[in-house]
Amino acid sequence: MLINCVAYREGKKLADIDIDEISDYLKDADCFVWVALRDATPAELDKMRLEFDLHPLAIEDANHGHQRPKLEEYGDSLFAVIHLLEMAHGGIAVGEVNIFVGGNFILSVRNRTDQHLLGVRERCEREPEALKQGSGFVLYALMDAVVDRYFPIVDSMESDLEGIEERIFDRGAARFNIERLYGLKRRVTVVKHAVAPLMEAVSKLASGRVPPVSTSSRHYFRDVYDHLARINAHLDILRDTIGTAIQVSLSSVAIEQNDVAKRLSAWAGIFAVATAFAGIWGMNFESMPELKWVYGYPLALALIVGAMGFLFFRFRRLGWL
Repeated sequence: MLINCVAYREGKKLADIDIDEISDYLKDADCFVWVALRDATPAELDKMRLEFDLHPLAIEDANHGHQRPKLEEYGDSLFAVIHLLEMAHGGIAVGEVNIFVGGNFILSVRNRTDQHLLGVRERCEREPEALKQGSGFVLYALMDAVVDRYFPIVDSMESDLEGIEERIFDRGAARFNIERLYGLKRRVTVVKHAVAPLMEAVSKLASGRVPPVSTSSRHYFRDVYDHLARINAHLDILRDTIGTAIQVSLSSVAIEQNDVAKRLSAWAGIFAVATAFAGIWGMNFESMPELKWVYGYPLALALIVGAMGFLFFRFRRLGWL
């Protein structure tokens, strides 16, 4: 579905144009065309391929979707894939933005996401001096807008981790904590898969042999790279902390099980004394002297209760009860 199709000259908007007019504006060396599509059909992408002379392999990737974040060069044009992330139902939904960049055009195609990038166009049009740089600056603006949306997700995961850590030593909460930690670890992995490959791709636009279409905007891409590096460092810290928290939770489970085992052993020991005494006096041998003693029975009960009481207070002092 077509969102908008606009022609620009010298950093200023000329007009909203029809798709069939794109080739006319591309003939003007001072113009560049910016087209935005959402959930484009194969027919729409094929139309864009003809208008912008896009590489068939890039179009094939855009049609199939579910690509790893990357940046590929096809002659004088670039094809970039960026993941759009958003919190949804306790997890992270992953959308995708495919961006085709040429010397005098840029085409963005959003797939499987409700997030929009209208603010990027408004920002660029408010900065005509920067927009004069053409499609390279627009590519930066799109990447910057997507990367900035990663920060709230990382902050949310940090807050969730802090909440779990506050309850990590609560008795009986270990299983619940482990389940939450594992879910959080999966979310960190999803963001990591979006950030790490993109950081590698952006580094090609900021240093070394920079593609011609982004030469004038290489300093802007360095800023995007710095943001990605910060996010990546946060994710590494989160992942290490989650791993430690999981180990602590498992240790808590083992400690709780050990406490239960000690309680059971203590009570078993207490009643074993009574069982032993009852077993001895229950043998009914005729030669046992206390059988005919009038105080034998009360004394036996007192001895049993006294032994059990001694063990009870002893185990209680040791913390086994």
